[in-house]
Amino acid sequence: MKKIVVALTGASGMIYAERLLKRLQSNELRQQLSEVAIVVSENVKGIIKNELPKFKISDFNFPVYENNNFYVPFASGSSAYDVMIIIPCSVGTLGRIAGGVSENLIGRTADVMLKERKKLILVTREMPLSLIHINNMKTVTEAGGIICPASPTFYNKPSSINELADTVVERILDLSGFRVDASRWKSEQKPV
Repeated sequence: MKKIVVALTGASGMIYAERLLKRLQSNELRQQLSEVAIVVSENVKGIIKNELPKFKISDFNFPVYENNNFYVPFASGSSAYDVMIIIPCSVGTLGRIAGGVSENLIGRTADVMLKERKKLILVTREMPLSLIHINNMKTVTEAGGIICPASPTFYNKPSSINELADTVVERILDLSGFRVDASRWKSEQKPV
């Protein structure tokens, strides 16, 4: 049973967060979870209103925490959370994590995940990347984090934008250690 933190930051790509939360609430994953907590940055409401006006974080049966609240269990390594997924992860959040800046709950929780050697997955959604972004990704990776760019796959021929976004979400769940019934790439080539 996993304890997981999902953080939403002020980057474009809220569809990924919405699709992930729906999967975490599904019967398929509910039995693999003991706890899900959501943290939202200050800019999330505006991004959601712009990109997904019908998406309401309150529709999910998970506790939601403000980014300035440090008095929550997962702000401490002793709480033993297993995974933190930052989705979408702004490059500003990436930079603060790479610099070890824990000025808010998202940064502090990411710092806890790294120091406790737990899974930290940053779903970045920025392009193109500057050398600063790339170096920050390198720093987080060297510290044990996983950079998982929101790069959907097309080999399963998704027929809707939700199916396309789900290809990223399935990969995130896979990286998080969940047993999921995900579409896998299959080679059509015969061995030589």
